[in-house]
Amino acid sequence: MNLKKSILLIVLILVIDQLSKIYIKTNFVLGESVQVFSWFKILFIENEGAAWGTKLSDILPISESLGKLFLTIFRLFAIFGIGYWLFDIIKKKSPKVLILAVSLIFAGALGNIIDSVFYGLLFNESNNEVAELFSNEPYGNLFYGKVVDMLYFPLIDTTWPEWVPSVGGKNFRFFEPIFNIADTAISTGVGILIFFNKRAFAKTES
Repeated sequence: MNLKKSILLIVLILVIDQLSKIYIKTNFVLGESVQVFSWFKILFIENEGAAWGTKLSDILPISESLGKLFLTIFRLFAIFGIGYWLFDIIKKKSPKVLILAVSLIFAGALGNIIDSVFYGLLFNESNNEVAELFSNEPYGNLFYGKVVDMLYFPLIDTTWPEWVPSVGGKNFRFFEPIFNIADTAISTGVGILIFFNKRAFAKTES
């Protein structure tokens, strides 16, 4: 996989990711959902933190605002590191599967960084109203954007049998996380590295 193909893949993922996020943001109120299938919904939420909505302020004794800034800056450093890794493995003509995986991870990370860095300046709030792109009343500042998520797959939505200890009668839902195209690209890239580890990191003959 050469540099041109890698860039094409990254641009394609970014375009799909950002178009889907802008569409959701400008057509859905926060929390609004549309059921596509019994096991798939479009559900608009915003993620202010890291994976699974975790915030640094939940872990460290710092304010939410400072935690958000640190997280966005960390993401920026991370994307530069991933970008350098991608350029390096392409230059070294590493296995195609490795370049594919890192390209997916880079594209996904960059897609979410765009939200974190710029969305606070581009959109107004989505609470009880549909947001406007290039709003005169943006909800945040540079580096304080919220990541837009919308893909929800409650594959199993049922209730535990009454006879099951401690959870009997309670709701059970699988799969709970709500994510976006960028998250999908990252997860796919990581999955490729895990399942095709030997091929991805195979030593090339000099």
